[in-house]
Amino acid sequence: MKTAVVFYSFNGNSALIAEELKTLLNADLIRLHTTDEKQRTGLAKIFWYCKMMSSSKNPSLKPYTFDPAAYDLIIVGAPVWAGAPASPVRTFASNTGISGKKLAFFACHAGGMGKATEKLRALFNGNEIIAEADFNKALANSEEVKRQVTEWVKGF
Repeated sequence: MKTAVVFYSFNGNSALIAEELKTLLNADLIRLHTTDEKQRTGLAKIFWYCKMMSSSKNPSLKPYTFDPAAYDLIIVGAPVWAGAPASPVRTFASNTGISGKKLAFFACHAGGMGKATEKLRALFNGNEIIAEADFNKALANSEEVKRQVTEWVKGF
C-alpha cells in the first residue's frame, strides 16, 4: 500500500511521529512549512498561536509537491492548538481538496485534544477515515510514543 504522511510540526512532536511512521510503513513524508518560519518563544509564541487559530484566513505555506492520487493511504498529522488541529493543516486541506481516499489522522498535544479529531474529520469530509490517534508530549516520552505508534499502525 503506497502511503504518504503529510504533517505540520512546530516544536518537533508531530515530526517525531511522522518519522516513525515513515520507518514503519515505508511512507513518503510531506512536511508542511508556513511561509513565516520564525522561531518564537514565550509570549511571542503564544501570541502567534492565538493569531493563527483565531484568524479566518489560512496561513500561507511554502511550496510542496503532493499528488493524492498517487497514494492508497494518506496520514495527516498536526499539533493541537486551542483544541483544534494547527492552522497550516487547514491550509493543506483547502489547497488539496482530497476526496474519496483512505485517511488516518494523528494529533500531538500537551494536555488535551479538545475537538481536534472532529475538526480534522470536517476538514477532510468525503474520505474514509480508517484510524485516529493522539500522542501526549511526544518528545518528552519518545520511547513510549514510538511503541504507541507501532501498535497503532498494526490496525491499518
